[in-house]
Amino acid sequence: MSLKPLTILWRGPLSGCNYDCAYCPFAKRKDDRATLAKDAAALARFTEWAKAWPGPLSVFFTPWGEALIRKPYRDAMIALSHAPHIETVAIQTNLSCRLDWIGEADLSRLAFWATFHPGETPRAAFLKKVEQLESQGARYSIGIVALREHFDAIESLRRDLPPSAYLWINAESRIRGEYTPEEVDRLAQIDPYFEINNRIYPSFGKSCGAGETSISVDGDGTAKRCHFTQGSIGNIYDVDFAASLFPRTCPAEVCKCHIGYVNLPSLDMAPLFPGGFVERRAIAPSRAAALQRIAAFDAASQVSSAGL
Repeated sequence: MSLKPLTILWRGPLSGCNYDCAYCPFAKRKDDRATLAKDAAALARFTEWAKAWPGPLSVFFTPWGEALIRKPYRDAMIALSHAPHIETVAIQTNLSCRLDWIGEADLSRLAFWATFHPGETPRAAFLKKVEQLESQGARYSIGIVALREHFDAIESLRRDLPPSAYLWINAESRIRGEYTPEEVDRLAQIDPYFEINNRIYPSFGKSCGAGETSISVDGDGTAKRCHFTQGSIGNIYDVDFAASLFPRTCPAEVCKCHIGYVNLPSLDMAPLFPGGFVERRAIAPSRAAALQRIAAFDAASQVSSAGL
């Protein structure tokens, strides 16, 4: 059986983080040795499974905490980057880890979804890590949450980053869709795709790639359609798991996170990130393209509603 390219968002037991962001429930949490051992074992099992998967695969580590300060994650990324069928191995990270290890990886497949947290680390220190990624030719995108008190920091970061680096801005969850027109314009001058993220998308009953070309997997191997739906579609360690991957419609009323709504075909998001879809790496992002995607989604939603 020929398998479609599959993206796995993997999240093990680890939840400890060395940062203290006010909006995060896992801030400054420290995992005990038993949790770290359980997480490392689950990661090792998954790494071996991923290396043996018989089709094109991308792996995106989305830990609750900061994973790259842990050696097992660095080793897993190196190992997975050398597997010929793995197109991308990426991770969400605050870049507080050492980066000398990335030279051991295949940099054509290794990628970083790196987030800057003002107040948790000096901008100069973060930029030095970005310089290390640049100097080694690593793939990356840079992100930041659009807290109103951080607007000046967002603009300063944009000025200091390499011109080619994509800086994406996530709407703060409590005020998503409630930024003033002036605030939206200010942020869209930095991230032309901000308006895509500053929305809550009606998704119930809509065609979605989650469960077919993208899945969420926990440390035990239990697979869900995505991080934002309930119920298992199977376990990746079952011999017949591939049969669990097929087209589905969304069971949730709305979708409001990038790693969720990128799976909606009606948004057609993949062409917006030619530098790396998994790590959210845009090249020459266009505000007009973003607004076009939103308008097309709204038009499709109206047609769908009229047909009910």
